[in-house]
Amino acid sequence: MVPDVSTGSDTVGLINYLFGKGRRDEHTDPHIVAAWDLAGAPDPGRDPDATYSLLAKRLDHHVDLRTRELGGQQPPKHVWHCPVRTAPGDRYLTDAEWADVARRIVAATGIAPEGDDKACRWIAVRHADDHIHILATTVRADGRRPRTNRDGWRAQRECRKIEVEFGLRRLKSGDLTAPKTPTGAERAKAERQGQDVTAREWLRERAYAVAAAVRTVDDYFSVLTSLGIQVKTRVGPETGEVTGYSLAAPGDTVFFGGSKLAPDLSYTRLLERLPNQEVADRPGPVTDPGEPWCRTESAARTALAALDSGDDATAQGHLDGFADTLHNLARVTPGPHQAELQAAAQAFNRSRRSAIRADRQAATELHRAARELTYAANIPGGLAIALIFTALHLARAAAKWHEQRGHEQQAAAAEQAFCHLQAAYREAAEPVLADLTRRAPRPQTVQRFEANVRQAIPDHADRILADPAWPALATTLARAETAGHNPQLLLAEVATRRELDTAEHPAEVLNWRITAQPNRRAQAARQPSTLGGASPMSTASRPTATAVNIRGRHRR
Repeated sequence: MVPDVSTGSDTVGLINYLFGKGRRDEHTDPHIVAAWDLAGAPDPGRDPDATYSLLAKRLDHHVDLRTRELGGQQPPKHVWHCPVRTAPGDRYLTDAEWADVARRIVAATGIAPEGDDKACRWIAVRHADDHIHILATTVRADGRRPRTNRDGWRAQRECRKIEVEFGLRRLKSGDLTAPKTPTGAERAKAERQGQDVTAREWLRERAYAVAAAVRTVDDYFSVLTSLGIQVKTRVGPETGEVTGYSLAAPGDTVFFGGSKLAPDLSYTRLLERLPNQEVADRPGPVTDPGEPWCRTESAARTALAALDSGDDATAQGHLDGFADTLHNLARVTPGPHQAELQAAAQAFNRSRRSAIRADRQAATELHRAARELTYAANIPGGLAIALIFTALHLARAAAKWHEQRGHEQQAAAAEQAFCHLQAAYREAAEPVLADLTRRAPRPQTVQRFEANVRQAIPDHADRILADPAWPALATTLARAETAGHNPQLLLAEVATRRELDTAEHPAEVLNWRITAQPNRRAQAARQPSTLGGASPMSTASRPTATAVNIRGRHRR
C-alpha cells in the first residue's frame, strides 16, 4: 500500500478532478467513502443536489474563517492531498475497508487525530478499485495548523501496519531518501506516448549514468545536452553563478529539477561529487589497456572491506561509488550480458543512499577508478568477468549491510542488483571458463601447480583440486607465471582476501582473483619510459555522448 502526500492551494480544482471523468475517462463511480462528518460532507457522487462548490465551501469553512482573521490573506498551501494505492495483485477492498484506511491515515499524519474534535476537515474519495484520494484543508477548528511534520513517513508507517492487518502485499519501509515516484498524470502521459517508463524515470536513469561517467559539472550538462535532453540552469541574481538546474526529455515541455529526479542529483550534491572544470582529474598515462580494469577491481575489493569496517559513513560512501562503477561497467562491457549489467546498475541506484550521510572522500579511489573505466579499452573475457565477479559479491554484501541497519528498500534493491549481476556473470563466465579448461597446460605443469596449491592453501587444497574449475585455474596460473608472478606466492596472497570456507567453487573464486592481478613484466617494461618522462599521455578530451556511450538516447 503506497501513500503519496502533497500540498496545494486549490480545493475546488482538486474536487473537480476527484469527481470528474479523469484525464483519460478512467474514473468510475466517484464517491465519498469517509469524511470528517459524513452528514456534513455533501457527496456529488451520490447526491444530485450536491455541487463541487458546496463541498469545497464546507471543506474550506475553517480556512475561510482564518482568512478573514488574517485580513483576507489565505493560509499558504492549505490543501493536503494523499492518494493511497494498493499494490498490484492485492485483493479488492470494500468501501468500508477503504474508509478504515482513510481514518487511520489522517490520524497517523496529524490531520485528524483520533478523538480530536477540533481537527481538520477531510474527505476520502474513491473512483477506482485500487485506490482512494484523501483531501483535507489544513486549518483546524481552533484556527491553528495541524502538526504534519514527517507526514509522508508517518503515512508509510501506518500503511505497513494496515498491510499486515488486511493481508495485503507487504512493501518495504522507506527512510525518506527514495526518489519521488511518478504521478498518475505522468504515468498516463507515458502510456499515451507508448513509453514503458515516465519522463521522470527516463531522465533519472540518464542523469545517473552521465554523472557516473563525467569528471566535471560542465561535462555533465554538456553530455546531457548532446543526448538531446533539454537543460535549464538557474543562476543566482547577485552572484551570477549556477545554483540549480532542471531537465526535460527531448521534445517535452515539462522540466524536472535535479532534486525532483533524486535527492543525490540536486545541484548541491553534484558539486560534492563532481569538481569544477579547473581542478578536474584527467586521465593519466595508460599504456596497459588492462590497468583501469585491475584498479577498479581492486577498489571494489576495498569497498567490500569498508562494509565490515564499522564506519557507516565510509561504507555508504563506497556504496555510492559502487553505484557509479556499475553504470560504467555496463557501458564498457558489450555483449549479451550487457542488458543484465544495465538492470543491475538501475536497481542499485536505490542502494546508493540512505539516511546515513556518505563520506565520499573515503571512497575517492573507487570513484576515480569508476570514471577511468569509462574511457578504458573494451577487454572481452577475463578482466571484465573478474570485475563482474567482485561486483556481485559486493552487491550481496551491500544487501546484508543495509538489512542489518533496517534499510529495507535499499536491501531489496541491492539484492535485486545481485540477481542481475549473477545472471550476467553466468552468461559471460561460462564460455570463458570452458575455453580456459580446453587450453589447460600439459600434465607436468598442472602437477606442479597442484603442489603449489597444497603448499600455499593446504586447508582448502582438496576442495580446490576437486572443483570443476580447477583446469581453468591451472591455465590462469600458467598465464600469471608468464606475466611475472610466482604461482605459489600468488595463490597464498589471493587466498587471504576473503575466506574460502563458504565458497561453493573455490577454484573459480581464485581464478578470477588471479585474473585481476596486474601484469608485472608489462609494468617493468614501462618503468624506464615513465622515469624518462616520455610516457604517452591520454588523448581524452571533454566527454561526449559518443565517448561515454549512454544508451537510450532517443525518446519518442
